[in-house]
Amino acid sequence: MSNKEHSGNDGAAVPKRTGRKREEIFSQELLDGLLKHYSKPEDLIGPDGLLKQLTAALVERAMNAELTHHLGYASGEEPPEEQGNRRNGKTPKTLRSDHGPLTVNVPRDRAGTFEPQIVPKHQRHFNGFDDKILSMYARGMSVRDIQAHLHEIYGVDVASDLISRVTDAVVEELEAWQNRPLESIYLVVYLDALVVKIRDNGVVQNKAVYLAVGLGADGGKDVLGMWIQQTEGAKFWMSILTELANRGVKDITVLCADGLTGLPDAVSAVFPRAIFQTCIVHMVRASTRYVSWKDRKQLCADLRCIYNAPTRAAAEQELRAFEERWSKQYPSIGTMWRRRWEDVVPFLDFPLEIRKAIYTTNAIEALNRQVRKVLKTRGALPSDDAAAKLVFLALRNAKKSWGVRSHHWGRILTQFTLCFEGRIPQ
Repeated sequence: MSNKEHSGNDGAAVPKRTGRKREEIFSQELLDGLLKHYSKPEDLIGPDGLLKQLTAALVERAMNAELTHHLGYASGEEPPEEQGNRRNGKTPKTLRSDHGPLTVNVPRDRAGTFEPQIVPKHQRHFNGFDDKILSMYARGMSVRDIQAHLHEIYGVDVASDLISRVTDAVVEELEAWQNRPLESIYLVVYLDALVVKIRDNGVVQNKAVYLAVGLGADGGKDVLGMWIQQTEGAKFWMSILTELANRGVKDITVLCADGLTGLPDAVSAVFPRAIFQTCIVHMVRASTRYVSWKDRKQLCADLRCIYNAPTRAAAEQELRAFEERWSKQYPSIGTMWRRRWEDVVPFLDFPLEIRKAIYTTNAIEALNRQVRKVLKTRGALPSDDAAAKLVFLALRNAKKSWGVRSHHWGRILTQFTLCFEGRIPQ
């Protein structure tokens, strides 16, 4: 066993941590000197505490070291004869930081060519301050709430236009994300929508934010894109699917969505080998919308017999039995299932492992729930761009706890490979 490894509890070799120990960086004498006047927590973490002063001192020391590297000689030394540029004093600068307003002295050079790296020119924040603003915005806090929070926690007054500039900087990242290359094949693509209130020409309207989530061959889920549209139709769906194709998607085995108008035709036109599957959960919701409470439990149990049938033929028999029992009270339910039957039953041709992956858009519903938590704290958003920005930040946060592949992915992938022979890369 090498000197960089040690034995774990199970006997396996575990790599040792190779980073420097805290004691090697901060000697006991240094810590004793820093804490010489410490008597209460405020002396360390208060508005004028040691952490704030130490941060300012380290930032100034780092900038002086950067200037020394830039000029080629240290402070107090004679500059080289060929060196025409010189130090030229310092300029105070106040930064927003985790410890409150932080004043540092920025060194200058005569030629004005020095560009500090630790705190670049025109930057007024330090140590992830922008990330805190984005994090609060992504959790649905309004600009006014963010201002109040930053003042209360850090003692910093932040103008509303600064918060707007910080969040607007996300637009470039959003555009890059929306146009990034995609995988060549997705086993399943789920399409679903969120309803968002957006102010348009002075009138608040409900608009749909459509999300596409792809299940890749590695078992991971990823949001492929986001589109805002007030109305849906074949032309709109064609534009979305064509965009996915232009970004590198060559094949989709199954596309699962609600009964969106014109979507099946658009899928056939752009991805002719893809199977369109209507979301069964949406079908059940639509079926029970006008069912009385006393009938709902039994009616749902009878519907379950249809979509849990072992084969298409058995599902057809269960649908007939359902109609015989409920057609007098709720004739529209059987009619709806009959009308969309060809889009309802494709998942019944597959083994159980694949059925669970393709019969519902629940994979995207879980993501939508997290985004809705952010949207419900806000009123009407001022524009489509504001809605896209907020949803994108919420998606980015949600991705941290979403999209992990199934523990049984090996078996599921084998089933997909056998059912779609020659289409899924090994």
